[in-house]
Amino acid sequence: MNSETEPGRSVVSKVSRVLDVSVTVSSLLFWVIVLYWARTQGWARVEYGVIFIGAILTVYALDQSRQAFEEGDRIDAAVLLPASIVLITASIYFALNFDRVYVQQQGYALEHEYMLARLIIVSILYLTWREFGNLFLGLVGGVILYGMYGDAVSGILGHGGMTELTLLQSLVTDLYGFYGSLTQLTAAWIAPFLLYAGLLFAYGAFDLILRVAIESANYIRSGVAQTAVLSSTVIGSINGSYTANAAMTGSFTIPTMKDSGMAPHRAAAIEAVASTSGQVLPPVMGASAFVMASYLGVAYLNIVVAGLVPAAILVASVGIAVHYTAISDASSQEMDFTEFFDEELTRREKVTEAVRFGVPFLVLVYFLGIAQYTVMTAAFWTIVSMVLTGVFFPVIRLLIDDSGSGVLSELVTQLGNTVRGFRRGAIILAPIAIILAAVNGVVDIFGVTGVPNKIALLLIDLSGGVLLFAVLLAMLVSILMGVGMPTVAAYVIVAILIAPTLISDFSIPEITAHYTVFYAAILAGITPPVATAAVVTAGIAEANFWRVCGAAIKIAAPLFVLPIAFVYNPAMISMSFGLPTVIAGALVLLGAIAMIYGLNYPFRMRFGRRLALRVALAVVGTVVMIYPGRYVKLAGITLFAGVFVMEKVMVRGMDLPFFRGVGQ
Repeated sequence: MNSETEPGRSVVSKVSRVLDVSVTVSSLLFWVIVLYWARTQGWARVEYGVIFIGAILTVYALDQSRQAFEEGDRIDAAVLLPASIVLITASIYFALNFDRVYVQQQGYALEHEYMLARLIIVSILYLTWREFGNLFLGLVGGVILYGMYGDAVSGILGHGGMTELTLLQSLVTDLYGFYGSLTQLTAAWIAPFLLYAGLLFAYGAFDLILRVAIESANYIRSGVAQTAVLSSTVIGSINGSYTANAAMTGSFTIPTMKDSGMAPHRAAAIEAVASTSGQVLPPVMGASAFVMASYLGVAYLNIVVAGLVPAAILVASVGIAVHYTAISDASSQEMDFTEFFDEELTRREKVTEAVRFGVPFLVLVYFLGIAQYTVMTAAFWTIVSMVLTGVFFPVIRLLIDDSGSGVLSELVTQLGNTVRGFRRGAIILAPIAIILAAVNGVVDIFGVTGVPNKIALLLIDLSGGVLLFAVLLAMLVSILMGVGMPTVAAYVIVAILIAPTLISDFSIPEITAHYTVFYAAILAGITPPVATAAVVTAGIAEANFWRVCGAAIKIAAPLFVLPIAFVYNPAMISMSFGLPTVIAGALVLLGAIAMIYGLNYPFRMRFGRRLALRVALAVVGTVVMIYPGRYVKLAGITLFAGVFVMEKVMVRGMDLPFFRGVGQ
């Protein structure tokens, strides 16, 4: 038996190694193409988008085939390869015949191109199902059917229907649809920043964040939980998927919180909230910041500035809620440094690492914010500086400390890390590129069939023209649209379908409307009955899903109110940061703190009184966050302050609620 299986294992091992090397080589070649275009823009943007799809799908096909082969899933590999080959072949064909297809043949195509378009649609449907499951397949497939058979739909959502050839032209052969503006934006703006993220991972930036977080646990009672929040939000902001982030960071944060004595459902809730809320944090915002800047036609830096105050409110309120949640379990909240790292960094090493990762970030800020270069140029020089500091800072440190000992070995190590960073960036990007290509097709069909205008009429009709009802309905639709989707895909759909109605029919400022639907869309991660982030973390924690959702909603309660607060306090979202923005943000933050305090603080009183106090403070906090009148806000804040001080005086003896020694 062994004599029969050993040769088979040897073959699998050899093929796996070949595929593994192929993934690395194809990743490097892919980034050569991306960086070449970012530096020179030597092709038309549409042509570059076509080339981009073919190049990234080459990486994806090789990587996924390697995984399927290693797992012994030959059927998956047998279906995956033809689908990928179709899309790669199509990209090569359209790139080689770009002028004829894109310029000379707009509105019609050759018969073999229509056949290729049919294969492309089937392949896109398969890859979206394979990567994102039945829900997204239903969305994309349903929209395609809606485009073709809209004449059979009654009521306001009906339309004249699209012929098969019109559908093929819209989705493929006119090089819009799957190859349209969103795909081009992914190729031009999002891709370089995901390479930056891959390099950060490879050079150990997130290890540095974890080290800082662990050390902070020595000063904050909720140190373990806050470590989970910090690591999950930072990483989640970059990787662009709350579900993937919950699985990745939750695999080490949830067991750590449980080991400290925290209840499993609370540990899972904290991770779900951190992974979800991280999607809206500047400067990346799950890659949505770049798309928003493109849609609004403003500088990327303006989007980041507009998002600073909402992000500060979110981080502060979630941090306080997590603190109260952690101490309510009477857990130890102490982290053993040796469980994560073999040795601590010296002060000099900490400074070196901070400069190593700080210089590329300053380069990014300079090129985008001061020199006002394009996003592509800023990303290019950020990546160049990241590679230089990532490779040579450790080498220089060795030269200074050890007089050259081990320099060559360290140089080889860091070059290897660079290659791994390039590979990781491509692998992270591939599923996002697939989903955004599919969403681009969905958006194109929506545009042809006039769905945004129909949604606008429905919102106006259902809300009766009342702003509050319209915003609540917009939030509900945004949450439904965001279920199971990567952040940027969810944002694109709600930005197309919902935001225009809020802008044109309810006179909400553009930036406010887009932030409103964006924040609402990411709530799908923790909103039952789907709540995909909570599903993942509940599985890791082995906790009840509904208890996880309940705890997550308590922790993230202000996040459900913030989109409404944006509309009634538009000064807090401003591309020109000033005193009115700070004042508006501070008042809303105090309302969020009142709500968090009421819902999460471990009050020492009988159940009935505790419940009444929680409800009262939640209502006060909601009013303070939403109501535009400053005097009402101040009255609510004063009421909260009185309750806060009385509780400390009568029960806690004026102990501070955030540092060690609370209740002791």
